[in-house]
Amino acid sequence: MGDLWSSISDTFSRLGPGSVVDILLIALLFYWVLLLLRGTTAMTLLRGVAFLLIAAVVLARIFDLRVLNFIIRNSFIGVLIAVPIIFQPEIRRALERLGRTGLRAWLRRPPYEEAIEAVSRAALGLARQRHGALIVLERETGLEDYIVTGIRVDAAPSAELLEGIFYPNSPLHDGAVIVREDRVVAAGCTLPLSDNYWGNQLGTRHRAGVGITEGTDAVSVVVSEETGQISLASNGRLIPRLDEARLRATLTSLMGQAVPDGVSKGY
Repeated sequence: MGDLWSSISDTFSRLGPGSVVDILLIALLFYWVLLLLRGTTAMTLLRGVAFLLIAAVVLARIFDLRVLNFIIRNSFIGVLIAVPIIFQPEIRRALERLGRTGLRAWLRRPPYEEAIEAVSRAALGLARQRHGALIVLERETGLEDYIVTGIRVDAAPSAELLEGIFYPNSPLHDGAVIVREDRVVAAGCTLPLSDNYWGNQLGTRHRAGVGITEGTDAVSVVVSEETGQISLASNGRLIPRLDEARLRATLTSLMGQAVPDGVSKGY
């Protein structure tokens, strides 16, 4: 016991300010990675890899498995190659977050008041008529890759415009509308589908609404054609059964606008 305490004391005595900063930075990096992976399929995969690695180390030590010990000791290069391949979507999302233009976010927030009002009113009208809709609001991550898959609109947002786009059998009603600041940029856009929802839990429109928020920081509003319910997706998560007031308050908060007095946040 004395030797253990002496070893611990000796270790702490060697810690200088640089070592403390180094440890804190590594801890923050791991914490940020875990936050990034939380709620995704990659977290389940990471737990499986960690369990397999721990089991291999324990078995190799207990039974003195020389080949397994050799593989574990010399697998660092293989791990470095495998990690970018296995966690490619999460790494891309992290790099996108780091590469976003932060000056606009710090200095001023883009105007979204008109778009939020139009999207909220349109969602309510579409829900009453049971007309399916998918509206995406761009934030810091650019959505040009998805805009080019649709038809350019470049119009001021209005509830009438959005309801007309998603009227059944209209040419653009099957795709998504993308809003950038206070402009409807494009309609009929194709979005990636989420892999985190299976079976009959969600339809294609809802999976697309969630999917665009998994790889970007966009916010999407989905109106169900079957039930008339309004849902909102952000950061890969779906908030269902919203009314107009909650939808407007949640959008206002997520888009960084000032929430009016007397209106509670919808999430």
